[in-house]
Amino acid sequence: MAEAAAKVRATRWKTLDDLDLSGKTVLTRVDINVPVEAGQVTDTTRIDRIVPTVDDIIAKGGKPLLIAHFGRPKGKVVAEMSLRQVVPALASALGRKVQFIETLEGAENPTDEARAAEVLLLENIRFHPGEEANDADFAARLAALGDVYCNDAFSAAHRAHASTEALARLLPACAGRLMQAELQALEKALGDPERPVMALVGGGKVSTKLDLLDNLVEKVDMLVIGGGMANTFLAAQGLGVGRSLCEHDMTDTARAIAEKAKRTGCEILLPHDVVIAEELREGAENEVVAAGDCPDDKMILDAGPDSVAHIEQAMDRARTLIWNGPLGAFEFAPFDAATNAVAAHATDLCQAGKLIAVAGGGDTVAALNRTGAAEKFTYISTAGGAFLEWMEGKTLPGVAALGG
Repeated sequence: MAEAAAKVRATRWKTLDDLDLSGKTVLTRVDINVPVEAGQVTDTTRIDRIVPTVDDIIAKGGKPLLIAHFGRPKGKVVAEMSLRQVVPALASALGRKVQFIETLEGAENPTDEARAAEVLLLENIRFHPGEEANDADFAARLAALGDVYCNDAFSAAHRAHASTEALARLLPACAGRLMQAELQALEKALGDPERPVMALVGGGKVSTKLDLLDNLVEKVDMLVIGGGMANTFLAAQGLGVGRSLCEHDMTDTARAIAEKAKRTGCEILLPHDVVIAEELREGAENEVVAAGDCPDDKMILDAGPDSVAHIEQAMDRARTLIWNGPLGAFEFAPFDAATNAVAAHATDLCQAGKLIAVAGGGDTVAALNRTGAAEKFTYISTAGGAFLEWMEGKTLPGVAALGG
């Protein structure tokens, strides 16, 4: 992770404060890939977070032409993936009229109404096959639409697409306010962190976070493993996990990661006790047993109270926390108890100025939002794959391209 952050520092990426935007069209890559039901946006979080960038561009005399994707149309026009349906929510969040442009040709030959509009939104960029192919000719057509490029979509920065990578190399480029905030927060948590550093990684499968775990044991001082992944590590120790979610074919890998942690001086924290039940449902009858004492006919669905206490005591020693994934099946009470308790403890430490806490990933954000903890963390990343790849120590093409 330090290596990845060093690469970003070396690019010396610019911000909106570094470029003259007066009288210029600013091609602004944003992520407004929001959930929609029956034509209505049901969660405006991603829209709300681009408002500062759009407002600043306009305040500096620029005209934002927003470029975004919606879903995965795979280079074809798919009516239900049109960005037109997000225009009302976008206009409401911005407090401005948003002129929707249906085609690239329409952007190349703007109407008088488009010329007069404060904010333009181009139709789903992934309707064009040249986008995901990172096609140079397509990127050149996009570049011809404006004078400056601004990337405010950190969540798409791990994709080398035309609107995230190639376009940044064709125009004066900078990071938008959200991208800037993401990079600064991650640099503080991962690039040059205050130590000790604790990483909390949860989720279902070791196989999906193998690169992450392998990288973290080299970079952090303490690694908490929760969720279904913890079951795989318990099984690797020869402990019974019953019918729990567990990748028994990954136990050798789990042992290898544990051995690597010993060599690097990273302390791995696994559950001491667990919450078990016969079925996963809201309010299911459950009990707490020692880790490894799960009967063959039951499932481990959460970390137990002793485990929570152990994590909290370790967290008291930490100065930086990086959180990705829940500790249990948080969607169903009471199996959200461990996640909720540890999140509350982290927020208390943040509020007291004792901890820098950065979290990211879909399940993580959902879990922290349910408890109200998200707003009290130092930073919450809305990026899923990009946040994960950053934690894995990988270079993100969309960030690297901003260095010119």
